[in-house]
Amino acid sequence: MGAEMMDVLLVEPEKFPQRVQMENSLEALQKAVGGNIEAAYFFNDPVAVIANEEGKIDGLPLNRSVYGSDGQALDIMAGTFLVVGLTEDDFGSLTEEQMQKYEERFHSPERFMMTMDGIRVFRVPDEDVRKQMEKGQKCASPETRNHEECL
Repeated sequence: MGAEMMDVLLVEPEKFPQRVQMENSLEALQKAVGGNIEAAYFFNDPVAVIANEEGKIDGLPLNRSVYGSDGQALDIMAGTFLVVGLTEDDFGSLTEEQMQKYEERFHSPERFMMTMDGIRVFRVPDEDVRKQMEKGQKCASPETRNHEECL
């Protein structure tokens, strides 16, 4: 018998969050984040953020800032991460309300720059994200003949 399925939010660097259905298994979670997992509980909601536990050490691209209810930055996530629901004793599906809330919270990809005053965060405009995603799809296609525009 296979693992239970769950509806979660997948947040990749430079992309909009995606609603995905995935197996609720350690192997599936590790595959989604590209390594061993760690769960963080930043929010009052029964949700967890699941990330690659060595994402920063391994130099994965910085992805999104996580802010507390007071607007202060709590952390910067590196690499792909998931937002999952919590049950009494396991990870589970997000409710529709949670899915919408965290899609909005992590909607805009961010770019980061080190300055003398610390890390500066810049939100990527939606139009730039759409163009980058279209370019990625086009350049991944075997029919693409002009690879110069993909560089």
